[in-house]
Amino acid sequence: MRTTSALRRLAFGAVFLTTLAACSSASDAPAAFEDLTDTTEGRASATKVVGYFPTWQGDVNAIQYDKLTHINYAFVLPTAQGGLTGLSSGDTRLRSLVQTAHGRGVKVLIAVGGWMDGNDAPFEQMAANASTRTTFINNVVAFVDQAGLDGVDIDWEWPEPGTSAQNFGALMRELGTALHARGKLLTAAVVALNTDGIPSSAFSDVDYLNIMAYDWGYPHSTYDLAVQSLNYWIGRGLPKDKAVLGVPFYGRSQSGAYTYAQLVAMDAQAPYKDQVSDIYYNGIATIQAKTRLAVQQGGGIMIWEISQDTANTTSLLLAISQAIGGSGGNQAPSASLTSPTNGASFSAGSTITLTANASDTDGSIARVEFFAGTTKLGEDTSAPYSLAWSNVAAGTYALTVRATDNSGASTTSAAISISVTGSGGSCAGVPAWSSTQIYVNGDKATYNGKLWRAKWWTQNEIPGAAEWGPWELLGNC
Repeated sequence: MRTTSALRRLAFGAVFLTTLAACSSASDAPAAFEDLTDTTEGRASATKVVGYFPTWQGDVNAIQYDKLTHINYAFVLPTAQGGLTGLSSGDTRLRSLVQTAHGRGVKVLIAVGGWMDGNDAPFEQMAANASTRTTFINNVVAFVDQAGLDGVDIDWEWPEPGTSAQNFGALMRELGTALHARGKLLTAAVVALNTDGIPSSAFSDVDYLNIMAYDWGYPHSTYDLAVQSLNYWIGRGLPKDKAVLGVPFYGRSQSGAYTYAQLVAMDAQAPYKDQVSDIYYNGIATIQAKTRLAVQQGGGIMIWEISQDTANTTSLLLAISQAIGGSGGNQAPSASLTSPTNGASFSAGSTITLTANASDTDGSIARVEFFAGTTKLGEDTSAPYSLAWSNVAAGTYALTVRATDNSGASTTSAAISISVTGSGGSCAGVPAWSSTQIYVNGDKATYNGKLWRAKWWTQNEIPGAAEWGPWELLGNC
């Protein structure tokens, strides 16, 4: 699930996308959100925010610790004889992670297992024998003690129904007893739904389950899947406060995987939609809708994995933190962009009036901010909320608004797309496009009687050949 070769390769090469397309699933999320209506147990103060952090990539010092409650360091691997391999308890990076996290009040667990190239035989063989289970438990407890950890996350992918499930139950029972006696946590990562490999007897042995509501079908992580996953596990008897909903910080196509940070680097509008070409992922609006669902219907939210995030205002972890701040005691405001409409077209140089609706059920709206992609255009602090966007250049824009209430909770609206066409400036002195020229962000060229500007590094890519491409049309010469 998590350590597939495709995901491991994300750290080692650039991803080149082929086309861009808008997706409406984020805007559909509020309707799906109403599928679960029991919100009486939503408590932001008890919400868990669990971030997996891999052994093979990511900067310990770049983690947004203030937005997490738990970090699962992934992975150490089990052996059939009950040993542990692949990572030592004295690993300097792990030590640094634990020290820094504990200084910020964040718990750190060691995640055991993972995808293991689809071979769960070490788990199967170890758990089937009482002696090797005991050896494994002793090694895990020693690892936790020596590294100063707060607990263990078992990521066995996957126990099968029958004997395998019984052995999983025995392992969790015995490991839970050993860890809880020392004041440590035991958690487990589980498939989204429809599995008999996890016995309900294990529910009392774990502190919570991390429900992997992703890598399931195509698109791989819809809002509906999140609803179905919580319904499934809670319906089986898992207490709500032990149901932690998993979300992806990556996208999947039918041929590969892409980090959220890579998608944002390739398409500045990626945070405001859920699809780039044939790659499906969760943008800000969907992540926030899932977070509110997780707070109100479960015990929190889990992320695979936090090194795939951005480090600015487009951060999905920031979006999660904002949504949690608006849950429980303080409800997040609502926000929608009412004008212009999706698909509207304007002439270059126009002044476009943006209008928005925003409301707050338990407070007041402090401000409404207007964005084109990641660029803030301005804000309004009183209703009716509007902004005059002057002298707009030619191009295609994803527009959103973000409403913030008087307690600091905020909500970002679904994006709408508009196009601005027409003259974008003089072509005088601008050289014609050349296939041998290297262009960087901001460079201009003329091609087929039109003026173009490069959005990023490019060579031998014809202006206008692909909608997603590196060239922005400024207008006719």
